[in-house]
Amino acid sequence: MEIRSLRYFVEVVRQRGFTRAAEAMHVTQPAISKMIRALETELGQPLLIRSGRTIALTDAGRVVFEHGQRLLAGIGLMHDELDALGALQHGELRLGFPPMVGVAFLAPLVQEFRARYPGISLAVSEDGALSLEDGVLSGAIELAVTVLPTSHSELAAQEFANADLCLLAPAGTHWLDKPDVRIGELNGEPLVLYTGGFALADRILSACREAGFEAKIAARSGQWDFMAELVAARVGLAFLPRPLCERLSRERFGWIPLSEPRIAWRLAFVWLRDGYLSHAARAFLDMLKTNYPPSSTGKSPR
Repeated sequence: MEIRSLRYFVEVVRQRGFTRAAEAMHVTQPAISKMIRALETELGQPLLIRSGRTIALTDAGRVVFEHGQRLLAGIGLMHDELDALGALQHGELRLGFPPMVGVAFLAPLVQEFRARYPGISLAVSEDGALSLEDGVLSGAIELAVTVLPTSHSELAAQEFANADLCLLAPAGTHWLDKPDVRIGELNGEPLVLYTGGFALADRILSACREAGFEAKIAARSGQWDFMAELVAARVGLAFLPRPLCERLSRERFGWIPLSEPRIAWRLAFVWLRDGYLSHAARAFLDMLKTNYPPSSTGKSPR
């Protein structure tokens, strides 16, 4: 059934005649008559009783008119809601952040997005980058932060930060007398490591193996501030990105660059390369590009 045929039929009933309906719809009367006859043929029943210039509804016509009004109203509402989505007046954006990323980089961006688009609700999942990538692949999350490079060719990426890992140690320890540290020097040292869903955990463990030893893991956590407290309590040493180290008290902590190997904390938002990207997601990525231009990755947002 063509929506246009139904629309013409409903208008004829509302206007109580073909002539007024044609004027209201800005079409010719023969065009309306032809469309309604085609509708009757398709339904297999007459819808109108024509008597000169007057019309009346058959029993089938009453049913089609009542349902047609509701159907056309629903289509109008659908178009209104689609227009509102395009104007970002309402909707939902499903985001995924590793805990350390949100506090270091994205809180100002989220605040700006909410101020600009108050009708868009944000559903935020916190997890490790590897788990968040799985969420994007499954469709549970639309945009998520990961650590580049990603192993999934199905994901498109927009990088926004690049910082090095540093060794975090309690203030006053001998580690801080050095300008930098090689990972081989940590053979036998207890480490506070990220949980398994974090890409950095795999990279640190791989770097230890390439240096010829297995890491001695004293504790694991997905919360960077708790990792720092474990370092302060001398449970073990940790590797944190420099922007997070710089948030810590220099009276309690110190940090030095990891020089061999250098492990870069390259952050990017990822999404399904061939999937649908909502208006809200596109607006978020546009704001990300404005706040973190490619030439200024690793800096604070403007």
